[in-house]
Amino acid sequence: MIKMEKQNYILSIERELKYRNYSKETVKTYSTCLKYFLEYIKNDISKINKETILNFVIILQEKKKAPKTINLYKDSIKFFCKNIINLNLDFDIKLSKESKKLPVVLTNNEIQKIINSIDNKKHKFIISLSYSSWLRVSDIINLKIWDFDFENLTIHIKLWKWQKDRITIFSEKLKNEIKNLSAWKNWNDLLIESERWWKLTTRTLQKIFSEALKKSWVLKNATFHSLRHSFATHLLENWTDIRYIQELLWHANIKTTQIYTKVVTPKLKNIISPL
Repeated sequence: MIKMEKQNYILSIERELKYRNYSKETVKTYSTCLKYFLEYIKNDISKINKETILNFVIILQEKKKAPKTINLYKDSIKFFCKNIINLNLDFDIKLSKESKKLPVVLTNNEIQKIINSIDNKKHKFIISLSYSSWLRVSDIINLKIWDFDFENLTIHIKLWKWQKDRITIFSEKLKNEIKNLSAWKNWNDLLIESERWWKLTTRTLQKIFSEALKKSWVLKNATFHSLRHSFATHLLENWTDIRYIQELLWHANIKTTQIYTKVVTPKLKNIISPL
């Protein structure tokens, strides 16, 4: 096998991932993981074997890396070996067991408190739309006027996480506000932009949520992503069929959707403490 400079290996994996239409986040993550692995083997790919990879994983565990993070390292090494240096590993890189933490879910009342704590009209709309439609930060910043179907109250999300389009819903309460934001814009324009007409950043949206959470005095370790968890949980609480929720959330396996059944509060409310 030909020895290359570390930077060349990283450029090669970035180019291959982009060619295969992986997301920017995946390209960045795989490149970072590979960089640390190459540093560990001193850029000598002849050292790549089962023992080397296992020792590298043990080092990650000793550094208290989460199982999910370790699995990203494993995936990047596997992709690099198979697609960049044409090295067929004669062993399987088994994934680390990830902890099954329950998602942080906000109640309807807490969601309302967070939204009401926001003075900026645009920021209030962003949080409301994200919650009402199960939208990611990346979905929000890329929304265009033509993605909205006002008659059916649906949004067409283009090239989502697994490079597939999906359809989601939005609340009729937001219909007029969306139309106002759409006024005087072309169909292919972004729905939401910064004050300087620039594209919003992920960091900006996360900051909007964290500041609203602080002002609302909702004492939960919630993030922007908690709006999505709350959306799914509240649908279950409203007795929406779990199969419809699975389809709406684009979960391939019903078990992924069933995690929300563990945080549905009506079941708990019907149980009275023996004390």
